[in-house]
Amino acid sequence: MGEWEPKERPGNWFVEGLGPLEVKGDGSSGCLLIAHGAGAGQQSAYMSHLRDALAREGVQTLAVEFAYMQHMQREGRRRPPPRIDRLVEELSQWCDILTRPQGGNLWLGGKSMGGRAASLLAANEAVTGLVLCGYPFHPPGKPERLRLSHWPSIECPTLVVQGSRDPFGTREEVAGYELPEHVRVHWLADGDHDWKPRRSSGRDQAELIEEGAAVIAAFMGSHR
Repeated sequence: MGEWEPKERPGNWFVEGLGPLEVKGDGSSGCLLIAHGAGAGQQSAYMSHLRDALAREGVQTLAVEFAYMQHMQREGRRRPPPRIDRLVEELSQWCDILTRPQGGNLWLGGKSMGGRAASLLAANEAVTGLVLCGYPFHPPGKPERLRLSHWPSIECPTLVVQGSRDPFGTREEVAGYELPEHVRVHWLADGDHDWKPRRSSGRDQAELIEEGAAVIAAFMGSHR
């Protein structure tokens, strides 16, 4: 890995004090700082396929790895993530290097927990836009524990791409929420938390990831 410099070309880099960074895509449709979910890092099949699909749509992704996930990978064993406020702090540190030197022109987002951290950061700091993939509206089986109290403080354009069967927030459940007017939710038919549809739907995960990537690119492009 080389050492990251702002506006660097695609490739694998290392940011001193924070960790690895993978840059993919030409950025013709915008740039997205993307964080991973709680149980799997950037090299998971879902995250890898999503970044590839976004690159084909012209979105440059800057994929970051939280410190606890780096420890998991070094030790070869699972560990729970830290408190969400710690992840928000880490994400802010990444922004100090990756977005603020460039005038804050990057979007923030991520998968599940990574998207939640990005949304919490956006509720307290100016952010160009948010892309939330499989947002954890509530823990599975606990619909009363909503994670929306900070959403009224988010003022930037926000896109949620959600499987209609996501146990962290189904289409029926989210329909009953009062979301801010600048939030758009795109539903992937029959998708679960990783955007996997049932075989009976006639579609597969790859198709839903391609659909999601195209929607993300179009949404980012419409707010340039």
